[in-house]
Amino acid sequence: MKTFSAKAHDVQRKWWVIDAKNQVLGQVAAKAANLLRGKEKTIFTPHVDTGDFVVVINAEKVRLTGKKEEQKRYMSFSGYVGGHKSENVRARRVRHPELLVERAVRGMIPHNRLGRAVYRKLKVYRGESHPHTAQQPQAVKLI
Repeated sequence: MKTFSAKAHDVQRKWWVIDAKNQVLGQVAAKAANLLRGKEKTIFTPHVDTGDFVVVINAEKVRLTGKKEEQKRYMSFSGYVGGHKSENVRARRVRHPELLVERAVRGMIPHNRLGRAVYRKLKVYRGESHPHTAQQPQAVKLI
């Protein structure tokens, strides 16, 4: 027997839509990360981008469990003196709710060149509508 190794140009990419309305952020991010990597495909190869495109809608209505809405902090540092910024989930949801899902998914994919290529296939939108209807995305059912 020979070990099968997928080639990037042979991969058939599909489009998926995940509706994040009243879904837990971690479950949405885990499902999106698995679809982006292609881990649910039979041709999955760890060092090749075999994943599909994922569209996440209703990012502003994603749910967090426990007291994370007030206690979870997102921090950034510009590199300059006094350049440390911090905000909680409620403030980020008001300012830019897409970042909640994007950051959660980014943490679940590889942190290298392959991960950056995989991450580019993620499209996150605040509300119901998205501009990818021409690709005929299929809905994903979360548990």
